[in-house]
Amino acid sequence: MPSRFRLLATAAGAALLVLAGAAQGQAAPPQPAAAAPAGYPASCPPLLRQSFDRLQDEKPQSLCQYSGKVLLVVNTASFCGFTRQYEGLEALDRKYRADGLVVLGFPSNDFAQETGSNKEVADFCENTFGVKFPMFVKSAVRGNDANPLFKELARQTGTTPKWNFYKYLVGRDGKVVAAYSSLTEPDDRKLLGALQKELAQHAN
Repeated sequence: MPSRFRLLATAAGAALLVLAGAAQGQAAPPQPAAAAPAGYPASCPPLLRQSFDRLQDEKPQSLCQYSGKVLLVVNTASFCGFTRQYEGLEALDRKYRADGLVVLGFPSNDFAQETGSNKEVADFCENTFGVKFPMFVKSAVRGNDANPLFKELARQTGTTPKWNFYKYLVGRDGKVVAAYSSLTEPDDRKLLGALQKELAQHAN
Protein backbone atom coordinates (compact mmCIF):
# COMPACT_ATOMS: atom_id res chain seq x y z
CA MET A 1 0.00 0.00 0.00
CA PRO A 2 1.45 3.40 -0.96
CA SER A 3 2.64 5.44 2.00
CA ARG A 4 0.01 8.19 1.61
CA PHE A 5 -2.78 5.61 1.78
CA ARG A 6 -1.21 4.05 4.86
CA LEU A 7 -1.23 7.52 6.53
CA LEU A 8 -4.89 8.04 5.65
CA ALA A 9 -5.79 4.62 6.94
CA THR A 10 -3.91 5.25 10.18
CA ALA A 11 -5.65 8.60 10.70
CA ALA A 12 -9.05 7.04 9.99
CA GLY A 13 -8.32 4.23 12.43
CA ALA A 14 -7.34 6.71 15.16
CA ALA A 15 -10.56 8.64 14.64
CA LEU A 16 -12.59 5.43 14.95
CA LEU A 17 -10.80 4.58 18.20
CA VAL A 18 -11.63 8.02 19.66
CA LEU A 19 -15.30 7.64 18.66
CA ALA A 20 -15.41 4.14 20.09
CA GLY A 21 -13.92 5.33 23.35
CA ALA A 22 -16.47 8.14 23.60
CA ALA A 23 -19.28 5.65 22.99
CA GLN A 24 -17.99 3.58 25.92
CA GLY A 25 -17.98 6.61 28.21
CA GLN A 26 -14.26 7.34 27.98
CA ALA A 27 -13.17 10.96 28.01
CA ALA A 28 -12.25 12.49 24.70
CA PRO A 29 -8.78 14.05 24.42
CA PRO A 30 -8.73 17.33 26.43
CA GLN A 31 -9.07 20.55 24.49
CA PRO A 32 -6.71 23.44 25.23
CA ALA A 33 -8.20 26.12 27.50
CA ALA A 34 -9.15 29.42 25.94
CA ALA A 35 -6.36 31.94 26.22
CA ALA A 36 -6.80 34.88 28.58
CA PRO A 37 -6.90 38.37 27.06
CA ALA A 38 -3.48 39.81 26.36
CA GLY A 39 -1.79 41.06 29.49
CA TYR A 40 -3.75 38.85 31.92
CA PRO A 41 -2.63 35.45 33.22
CA ALA A 42 -4.83 32.46 32.41
CA SER A 43 -5.15 31.78 36.15
CA CYS A 44 -6.89 35.14 36.68
CA PRO A 45 -10.71 34.80 36.92
CA PRO A 46 -12.57 36.55 34.06
CA LEU A 47 -14.22 39.00 36.49
CA LEU A 48 -10.80 40.35 37.47
CA ARG A 49 -9.28 40.65 33.99
CA GLN A 50 -9.40 44.42 33.96
CA SER A 51 -7.43 47.37 35.26
CA PHE A 52 -8.34 50.59 37.05
CA ASP A 53 -6.31 53.62 38.04
CA ARG A 54 -5.45 53.84 41.73
CA LEU A 55 -7.14 56.74 43.50
CA GLN A 56 -4.06 58.14 45.18
CA ASP A 57 -1.74 58.45 42.18
CA GLU A 58 -3.88 57.38 39.19
CA LYS A 59 -1.47 54.56 38.30
CA PRO A 60 -3.12 51.58 36.57
CA GLN A 61 -3.69 48.52 38.75
CA SER A 62 -4.68 45.10 37.47
CA LEU A 63 -7.38 43.44 39.53
CA CYS A 64 -5.67 40.12 38.79
CA GLN A 65 -3.39 40.88 41.73
CA TYR A 66 -6.37 39.93 43.91
CA SER A 67 -6.83 36.47 42.40
CA GLY A 68 -7.52 33.93 45.13
CA LYS A 69 -8.71 36.61 47.55
CA VAL A 70 -12.17 37.20 48.94
CA LEU A 71 -13.31 40.65 47.78
CA LEU A 72 -15.85 43.08 49.11
CA VAL A 73 -16.47 45.60 46.32
CA VAL A 74 -18.13 48.84 47.42
CA ASN A 75 -19.17 52.02 45.60
CA THR A 76 -18.41 54.96 47.88
CA ALA A 77 -19.06 58.69 48.29
CA SER A 78 -17.76 61.41 50.60
CA PHE A 79 -20.98 63.33 51.28
CA CYS A 80 -23.49 60.60 52.05
CA GLY A 81 -25.34 59.51 55.15
CA PHE A 82 -23.54 56.17 54.81
CA THR A 83 -20.05 57.71 54.49
CA ARG A 84 -19.38 56.71 58.10
CA GLN A 85 -19.24 53.11 56.83
CA TYR A 86 -15.69 53.86 55.68
CA GLU A 87 -14.63 53.29 59.28
CA GLY A 88 -16.30 49.86 59.44
CA LEU A 89 -14.97 48.84 56.03
CA GLU A 90 -11.43 49.77 57.05
CA ALA A 91 -11.82 47.80 60.30
CA LEU A 92 -13.15 44.82 58.33
CA ASP A 93 -10.27 44.92 55.87
CA ARG A 94 -7.73 45.25 58.66
CA LYS A 95 -9.23 42.39 60.71
CA TYR A 96 -9.47 39.84 57.90
CA ARG A 97 -6.67 40.95 55.55
CA ALA A 98 -4.32 38.20 56.81
CA ASP A 99 -7.06 35.64 56.13
CA GLY A 100 -7.44 36.72 52.51
CA LEU A 101 -10.00 39.55 52.47
CA VAL A 102 -9.54 42.72 50.42
CA VAL A 103 -12.05 45.58 50.42
CA LEU A 104 -12.09 47.48 47.10
CA GLY A 105 -13.54 50.99 47.04
CA PHE A 106 -14.91 52.68 43.91
CA PRO A 107 -15.87 56.35 44.47
CA SER A 108 -18.75 57.44 42.27
CA ASN A 109 -20.77 60.58 41.70
CA ASP A 110 -23.73 58.64 40.33
CA PHE A 111 -25.80 59.89 43.26
CA ALA A 112 -24.36 63.43 43.23
CA GLN A 113 -22.49 62.96 46.51
CA GLU A 114 -18.90 62.64 45.28
CA THR A 115 -18.16 65.96 43.62
CA GLY A 116 -14.47 66.41 44.46
CA SER A 117 -11.39 65.54 42.44
CA ASN A 118 -9.64 62.19 42.85
CA LYS A 119 -7.02 63.83 45.06
CA GLU A 120 -9.67 65.43 47.23
CA VAL A 121 -11.44 62.11 47.63
CA ALA A 122 -8.17 60.35 48.51
CA ASP A 123 -7.24 63.00 51.08
CA PHE A 124 -10.71 62.88 52.63
CA CYS A 125 -10.70 59.09 52.97
CA GLU A 126 -7.25 58.94 54.52
CA ASN A 127 -7.47 62.01 56.76
CA THR A 128 -11.02 61.44 58.00
CA PHE A 129 -11.27 57.66 58.26
CA GLY A 130 -7.71 56.40 57.87
CA VAL A 131 -8.66 54.34 54.83
CA LYS A 132 -5.86 52.03 53.71
CA PHE A 133 -7.77 49.48 51.64
CA PRO A 134 -7.40 49.79 47.83
CA MET A 135 -9.45 52.53 46.20
CA PHE A 136 -9.73 53.56 42.58
CA VAL A 137 -10.48 56.73 40.66
CA LYS A 138 -14.03 58.00 40.35
CA SER A 139 -16.23 56.17 37.87
CA ALA A 140 -19.84 55.36 37.10
CA VAL A 141 -21.19 52.23 38.76
CA ARG A 142 -24.60 51.85 37.14
CA GLY A 143 -26.28 52.40 33.79
CA ASN A 144 -24.67 52.40 30.37
CA ASP A 145 -21.63 54.31 31.64
CA ALA A 146 -20.88 51.90 34.49
CA ASN A 147 -17.30 50.71 34.64
CA PRO A 148 -16.71 47.15 33.35
CA LEU A 149 -16.42 45.60 36.82
CA PHE A 150 -19.75 46.95 38.02
CA LYS A 151 -21.42 46.01 34.75
CA GLU A 152 -20.34 42.41 35.30
CA LEU A 153 -21.30 42.49 38.97
CA ALA A 154 -24.75 43.70 37.95
CA ARG A 155 -25.01 41.02 35.27
CA GLN A 156 -24.12 38.22 37.68
CA THR A 157 -26.38 39.39 40.51
CA GLY A 158 -29.22 41.04 38.59
CA THR A 159 -28.91 44.14 40.75
CA THR A 160 -27.14 47.48 40.38
CA PRO A 161 -26.20 49.87 43.20
CA LYS A 162 -29.31 51.63 44.44
CA TRP A 163 -27.26 54.11 46.47
CA ASN A 164 -23.75 54.69 47.77
CA PHE A 165 -22.04 51.91 49.76
CA TYR A 166 -23.75 49.06 47.94
CA LYS A 167 -21.68 45.92 48.46
CA TYR A 168 -20.77 42.86 46.40
CA LEU A 169 -19.06 39.84 47.95
CA VAL A 170 -16.79 37.92 45.58
CA GLY A 171 -15.37 34.50 46.44
CA ARG A 172 -11.83 33.25 46.01
CA ASP A 173 -12.84 31.74 42.67
CA GLY A 174 -13.71 35.18 41.29
CA LYS A 175 -17.46 34.54 41.28
CA VAL A 176 -19.99 36.82 42.93
CA VAL A 177 -21.48 35.33 46.09
CA ALA A 178 -24.02 37.99 47.09
CA ALA A 179 -24.99 41.65 46.93
CA TYR A 180 -25.89 43.80 49.94
CA SER A 181 -27.76 47.09 50.15
CA SER A 182 -26.36 50.32 51.55
CA LEU A 183 -28.27 49.62 54.76
CA THR A 184 -26.05 46.58 55.40
CA GLU A 185 -23.35 47.71 57.80
CA PRO A 186 -19.83 46.26 57.47
CA ASP A 187 -20.35 44.39 60.76
CA ASP A 188 -23.75 42.97 59.76
CA ARG A 189 -24.04 39.37 61.01
CA LYS A 190 -25.32 37.99 57.70
CA LEU A 191 -22.55 39.69 55.75
CA LEU A 192 -19.90 38.55 58.21
CA GLY A 193 -21.19 34.98 58.10
CA ALA A 194 -21.00 34.85 54.30
CA LEU A 195 -17.59 36.53 54.32
CA GLN A 196 -16.15 34.11 56.88
CA LYS A 197 -17.52 31.16 54.92
CA GLU A 198 -15.72 32.34 51.79
CA LEU A 199 -12.51 32.99 53.71
CA ALA A 200 -12.61 29.40 54.94
CA GLN A 201 -12.35 28.18 51.36
CA HIS A 202 -8.84 27.29 50.25
CA ALA A 203 -7.15 29.71 47.90
CA ASN A 204 -6.53 28.49 44.37
